Amino acid sequence: MNSFHLTEIKMFLMIGLSSLLVQTGRAQVSLSAGNAVTQNEFRLAGPQTQTILYCDSKDYEVVKRTTRLFAGDIQNVTGQLPSVITSESRLAENSVIIGTLGSNGLIDKWAREGKLQANGLKGKWESYLIQLVVNPAPGVKKALVIAGSDRRGTAYGVFSISEAIGVSPWYWWADAPIVKRSQLTLRVPVTLSREPSVKYRGIYVNDEDWGLLRWAKKTFDVKQGNIGPKTYAKIFELLLRTKANYLCPAMHEASTAFNQIPENKLLADSFAIVMGSVHAEPLLFNNASEWDKKTMGEWDYMTNKEGINKVLRDRVRSNAAFENVYTLALRGIHDKAMSVNSSVSDRVKVLSEALRDQRKILTDVLGKPANQIPQAFTPYKEVLDIYTNGLELPEDVTIVWPDDNYGYLKRLSNAAEQKRSGRSGVYYHASYLGKPHDYLWLSSTPPALMYEELRKAYDTSADRLWLLNVGDIKSCEFPFTLFMDMAYDIDKFNYDVIAGYHATWLSNLFGKEYYDQLLDITTAYYHLAFSRKPEAMGWGYEWNTYKNGRERTTDTDFSFSNYQEAESRLKEYGRIGGLAKSLMDKLNDDQKPSFYQLLYYPVKGAELMNKMHLTAQKNRWYARQQRTATNELKEQVKVYYDSLQVITRGYNSLLNGKWNQMMSMVQGVTASYFELPRLDSVTLSGPSVLNVLAEGEDVLKGQRSFHALPSFNTYNRQSYYFDIFNSGRSPLKWVLKSSADWIVVKSKRGSTDTEDRIWVSVDWKKVPVGERVSGSVAITSGKQKESVLISVFNPASPTLADVNGLFMEDNGYISINASEFQNKRESEDIKMRIVPGLGYEGASVQLGDPAAPFQNPMSSTVPCLEYDFYTFHAGSVDVYTYALPTFPLSTDKVLGHETSGGETKYGVCIDDGPVSQPTTSAMEYSQVWSENVLRNSAVKKSVLHINSPGKHTLRILCGDPGLVISKIVLDFGGMKRSYLGPPATKVITQVK
Repeated sequence: MNSFHLTEIKMFLMIGLSSLLVQTGRAQVSLSAGNAVTQNEFRLAGPQTQTILYCDSKDYEVVKRTTRLFAGDIQNVTGQLPSVITSESRLAENSVIIGTLGSNGLIDKWAREGKLQANGLKGKWESYLIQLVVNPAPGVKKALVIAGSDRRGTAYGVFSISEAIGVSPWYWWADAPIVKRSQLTLRVPVTLSREPSVKYRGIYVNDEDWGLLRWAKKTFDVKQGNIGPKTYAKIFELLLRTKANYLCPAMHEASTAFNQIPENKLLADSFAIVMGSVHAEPLLFNNASEWDKKTMGEWDYMTNKEGINKVLRDRVRSNAAFENVYTLALRGIHDKAMSVNSSVSDRVKVLSEALRDQRKILTDVLGKPANQIPQAFTPYKEVLDIYTNGLELPEDVTIVWPDDNYGYLKRLSNAAEQKRSGRSGVYYHASYLGKPHDYLWLSSTPPALMYEELRKAYDTSADRLWLLNVGDIKSCEFPFTLFMDMAYDIDKFNYDVIAGYHATWLSNLFGKEYYDQLLDITTAYYHLAFSRKPEAMGWGYEWNTYKNGRERTTDTDFSFSNYQEAESRLKEYGRIGGLAKSLMDKLNDDQKPSFYQLLYYPVKGAELMNKMHLTAQKNRWYARQQRTATNELKEQVKVYYDSLQVITRGYNSLLNGKWNQMMSMVQGVTASYFELPRLDSVTLSGPSVLNVLAEGEDVLKGQRSFHALPSFNTYNRQSYYFDIFNSGRSPLKWVLKSSADWIVVKSKRGSTDTEDRIWVSVDWKKVPVGERVSGSVAITSGKQKESVLISVFNPASPTLADVNGLFMEDNGYISINASEFQNKRESEDIKMRIVPGLGYEGASVQLGDPAAPFQNPMSSTVPCLEYDFYTFHAGSVDVYTYALPTFPLSTDKVLGHETSGGETKYGVCIDDGPVSQPTTSAMEYSQVWSENVLRNSAVKKSVLHINSPGKHTLRILCGDPGLVISKIVLDFGGMKRSYLGPPATKVITQVK
């Protein structure tokens, strides 16, 4: 992870965890290890314990269902199945009373008698009380009461105890292991939960036909032959256990529409799940598969308004008895743009009329005022332009702001919108099919990015509805969990907590003793995927040409020549893949299937995908050089490809095929990244042929007629390599001789059939002082001779002590980790925040709170970050800044003269020179945006000026608060081609 190491992340996490304990100091039920049961404890199960679970027969169906599931959870832990009763006369000494305030006679009675502290529940949304009551009724010595303010509050209270006894919400969907215990004793402080941070919290199941749908058809829901009630029952249970309450069901043509199966909505209600529909489905109607053109006419509001409204009215009428959030929408069939060939103003009129009609349908059918009916409007894709151009939306409708499908929210509520009674929400993606490239296979969105985007949304009124596109659910288990945890209690999170949250979640499942290893693996996994997702390693675009219908894979931009970039990536993937395998081998057999799904497969899959494409790139590069090793690399690539198939079959065969058909290497419609890449071969004959390639020689022909390593610099003191490689069939024997004793090479002679890598370093105690020290390494093989030139930059001044802690010029560039600023200038509104786990260098820095007022980067007192550097150059310099490709927060930015509000702004300057104002944003679907989201970075060039060699200060000036900067590179003409840019050049020698 370059310079931001795991030790620093652990330091951040220690601070964050202590903060978490302060923030969430509310009482929680927990397991007690003692044998004796104290006054504040409750024996839930044990050899001599007969526990009764009681719920009122008049209570909600979800309460009865949850009680039965809770009994099953106890059985899964202890092997004992407690009795579930609905008659008070059957209560025992040890009883668990489960019910909803106002719907459970016993709970209501004890509340009236003052035995329950239930006042805090009244009028609350989805809250629960857990309390022990001693001798509450004849024959009951101790009662564990779980009371909800409403039906879901009751269920959340019950499942919070399920988690306390070791039953994860993912016990079925991810086969999370359950620790067996002979007895269960609970420590029960009086626990009153807070209301959820977000009112409606849920998922959209994206049923594009390569995972969940195939699994349901062929493995789980075979009788239905589709995603039907059996599958939805498992989804509803998962939602309830993760404290979610909202579902937008599968909507593609391949699936049976949710409302086409009457049992589905009854089942949803029995789990108390609020049903909705995605942005393209008005009033719960799925036009992708439910609209019949033959009998209903065209889906065209201009010509078939009455036909459309009739169908929508029928849908509202048939679902009126249930709890719903109604989507107001008008797009084309199956998530396409409206087919209205007219101006934006005409589109505004058409959509306005359609929404008015839909609201009238709701008020007519439901018999309520519109402001009492939950409604959502998602300005997705072209609909955002229509909204921006004057669509008037009733203030009680919730605006659900979408991201750009790659994790960056396109717009959030401005000051006026934040005052709307309907508030706002978000529609966010953890999986997506679309331009510029799908990511459907593995979940790799960094947790820190999710928190950064969703926290600023919440702070600008997005507290009404959060919807996550989770694709097939499988492979998105962690973002699903994180999203719901944040939506339920956003204030327990900060950047330090989020950096270790995945490792914490996994260690709770597999053992807290593995936390450090899990933190290492997950941190590296997200760090590597941040710069390029596994699905994008084929480096092709999708849907960018009509000539070729499929993605055309190419070489990546990761360099095998410069900065050891590709090799470092391969090495790190190999390291964490090995750690994941080693850790899995240590686990018990009952833990391994879950670990395989939740960590081993994604880590190993990403490793193999990267190795397949990068090694194929290396194979083609070697072929151009006629290296003997070319054919070996070809065979390696085939092994990686075959291994991907093997681990995928392994996934589908887990637990006797429980997940058969769920995981597939064939993802997407036009993608081809998962196929065997193009490979080249060489045909060689004759004796060995000596060849040499030095690090940094990325141009093979026509640039220079000698070999030379990058200059060795006394301030950074790196090692460089050159390759001795064979282009013949017989072994190549070689001998090295250095021109000076300060040139250090570990091997003096050797023999290779293919290639040897020779590392070169400098003995800084022996090397002469000077700016132009030179030498060479001679390589001979029989009569064949090559030479590698060595350059050393070892000036007498400045000394290491003079520049310790500065970013130093090296080979014509300076590279800066944004999180390692030397100074900062803050204000009351703008506080600089380090963000671990985000960016190319392992950490980034956020320029203040995103909800703070806009800052003028031209101001002499604007908050800023300062980076001290030393250069031997003067004149123009290209300054590249790497920032998250975020959009402007809202449309009401206070603007100065000739300033555009349509893009973000921040400032870059050197010393007191002119200020350049780059942007992090780009128009969605533009080429710049495509490149930005694929690399998770907006790389912007500013041409600035340095008056003289020596020490200077680069400043990053705040403009739009909340922008996240990860890296800065100053190029004086020496920066080489790469994808991530050169590694940091900070002088870190501790001079005594």
